[in-house]
Amino acid sequence: LKPQLRELAAAAVERSNKRNATLPGGPYPIAAQKEFNALVAESLGFNFKAGRIDTTTHPFCTTLGPRDVRLTTRYDESDFTSSLLGVMHEAGHGLYEQGLPATEFGLPSGEAASLGIHESQSRLWENHVGRSRPFWEKWLPIAAKHFPQLAHTSLDDFLAAIHRAEFSFIRVEADEATYDLHILLRFALERRLFSGELAVKDVPTAWNEGFRELFGMTPPDDAHGCLQDIHWSMGGLGYFSTYTLGNLNAAQLFAAANAQPDISAAIANAEYGPLLSWLREKVHAKGAVLTPAEIVTQATGKAPSPAAHLDHLRRRYVD
Repeated sequence: LKPQLRELAAAAVERSNKRNATLPGGPYPIAAQKEFNALVAESLGFNFKAGRIDTTTHPFCTTLGPRDVRLTTRYDESDFTSSLLGVMHEAGHGLYEQGLPATEFGLPSGEAASLGIHESQSRLWENHVGRSRPFWEKWLPIAAKHFPQLAHTSLDDFLAAIHRAEFSFIRVEADEATYDLHILLRFALERRLFSGELAVKDVPTAWNEGFRELFGMTPPDDAHGCLQDIHWSMGGLGYFSTYTLGNLNAAQLFAAANAQPDISAAIANAEYGPLLSWLREKVHAKGAVLTPAEIVTQATGKAPSPAAHLDHLRRRYVD
């Protein structure tokens, strides 16, 4: 993946720099964001009788039981899409949790197949739905009623702004086009740590060298480098790769679903019931009885592959 992702990211950043599109300035009141986010989450199929949205410093989804799924997000009054896309991401996790067989709760047949599959659900709703033209054809006029400064923003300008690509130091703030490069760096360092080739004390230097190779710039300090994530300090070694696996699986699953004429027609009208029903049948209902690879293969008719993800990035950010 590395050569193709680097090439795609560079092309996407160059294209964005030429367009230099930005959203209208804030403030985007938090109360209005909360109302809008709830409308969107409900439209995707999230069941508020079995879940809720709360505020936190870092978005996450947690399941307390089959009838209690909690989504959280954070708010930025200068950019309403930050909380919205966070909610759509966490709603993807929540829809998966709400779609698992409730009578099997606590058993493998009633739990998620893997982190890579779980992340595929969140990335699918966040990126393939939440950043798409059909979604915003419907929701931009509604957003403008909540945020009047959007009233004169064209759909093309809005999409250019939310598709803006740029190289940045912080993974969680990275755009869709450059995100996987952040994961490639961490994965490469983890492999060297596991093999004994890289000592922990040398991680900052190795990080900066690897970052410079991928992004063409050097972090100003370790807070913008190897100390920015919580994963390694909490023992979550090997975790980062699940994010890119989620991107690959999301693209392959979405492409297969979108190939169904009825689902494709619904998606074109920003109606997501048929897509959710397909995911319920092909992914959620399987629990952890099948392996992640078996779930993807049976759902799409193809073994897991990066092809759909690369095609998606190319269409959205380069072509």
